[in-house]
Amino acid sequence: MRRPFSFLLALLALGLLTATPVPAQPAPRAPAALTETLRDPLFPGLGQAGLDVRHYDLHLTVSEPGTRAVRGVVTLTLASTRPLAQVRLDFLGPGVTAVRWNDRAVPFRVDERAAKLTVTPPAPLRPGTAARLTVEYAGTPGERADPDFPTPLLLGWQAVPAGDGRAGTTFLLSEPNGTHTFLPSNDHPSDKATFTTRVTVPRGYVAAASGVEAGRVDAGGTSTFTFTQREPIPTYALGVFVDRFERVDGAAVPVGVGGRAVARRDYFPPETPGTVREAFGRTDEALRVLAEWFGPYPFAAYGVAVVTPRLPALETATLSTLPLNMSTERVAVHELAHQWFGNAVTPAQWPDVWLSEALAAYAELLWTEHLGGDGQAYAARWHANLTRAGTRPLAATRTGELFDLTTYQRGALTFHALRAEIGDAAFRDFLRAYVTRFSAGPGTVSTPAFLAFVRERAGAGAEGAVRRWVEERALPPLPVRR
Repeated sequence: MRRPFSFLLALLALGLLTATPVPAQPAPRAPAALTETLRDPLFPGLGQAGLDVRHYDLHLTVSEPGTRAVRGVVTLTLASTRPLAQVRLDFLGPGVTAVRWNDRAVPFRVDERAAKLTVTPPAPLRPGTAARLTVEYAGTPGERADPDFPTPLLLGWQAVPAGDGRAGTTFLLSEPNGTHTFLPSNDHPSDKATFTTRVTVPRGYVAAASGVEAGRVDAGGTSTFTFTQREPIPTYALGVFVDRFERVDGAAVPVGVGGRAVARRDYFPPETPGTVREAFGRTDEALRVLAEWFGPYPFAAYGVAVVTPRLPALETATLSTLPLNMSTERVAVHELAHQWFGNAVTPAQWPDVWLSEALAAYAELLWTEHLGGDGQAYAARWHANLTRAGTRPLAATRTGELFDLTTYQRGALTFHALRAEIGDAAFRDFLRAYVTRFSAGPGTVSTPAFLAFVRERAGAGAEGAVRRWVEERALPPLPVRR
């Protein structure tokens, strides 16, 4: 996620952006009642231990874009790593009308306080078996406040009412913990899944979602758009958009795995200013540049969907969310980099989010160098910002630290320190090997696993240089490339 840098600078100037303790409570310890959750240090109530959601087959009906009303039917393909007598999904959404286990109606209970939908199957779900859990629901999505954004922001379902000649629009903005406001899910980045997403909208509207468009069916006064996301992604990265979009397709870019062509499409609301469209005019070039550093692009498609409210940008998978106020080339490159770091290589727990934001920020420096700019000067500005603002070790210990200046800029300088230590060629090899290693299997990375990989690939000296940036409270000296 890209927080508006102008806002961060304003706080910095006022002396309000620091890494020293502020009157905010640390993440609560998980009480005994949460022993079945994934016990994330920052969001201890999320997820269910032992549950593995492999696939979400989701059908959303948005009858009135611009309102919060929605109907949903989702079938989850489930597996487990331990016997589960109950399945406890994260859910704070519309009213549940039916639940079926392998097409058979089963008991369920919704606990709004715990934000859980508990389902009791006919027999426990055991390792080595799979099941289909279908949930039907309708009404108004739940409300979950963004835990770190400086102004009030509800995560998940976003509705922009019609007005001033504009049609109503609907889209998602879910990072970090907003997906379960509208979707029954194992809403934690450690449980990635594939998606089939169908969105039914009134005729004349266009729906878009993460993945590749697989078809459109017009019936009566509605249109249903289907998208398939075949590579696993974290739940917070699911993108869904409804507007009277203009879809702009470009030539495919051969930067995927094995030289696979990556489909290119962008979605613009009516009357999007030309200056906004220009911000995405070099996406093909950016794909090629970042693929040289990071390795093949990990998905089948890429583009952006522009939305009108003043919000942070978000790396929704294959189709980044770019608000009008954030539609700059630098932010576009940042969100593109998140397709590798965040969506393909995902934080194992929320304190590890710096690993995603650091490399997305560092992509801005790499892009600056590609354009002939001074990357070392770019790094020096980060260091100066942190010197003024104060800093902290990189793993977040409370939700207010998830997307602060340290996460972005100290995180990016951590990778700059590694590059200075081992040189450009070895750094490029490191990044490509890092993506290959940690996008496989569960597709997640933790801070200790990252440090171990630095030692494995670059040696003890490089690990020591990096560890200072990761773990020490004091800000190390500015790294200078040799």
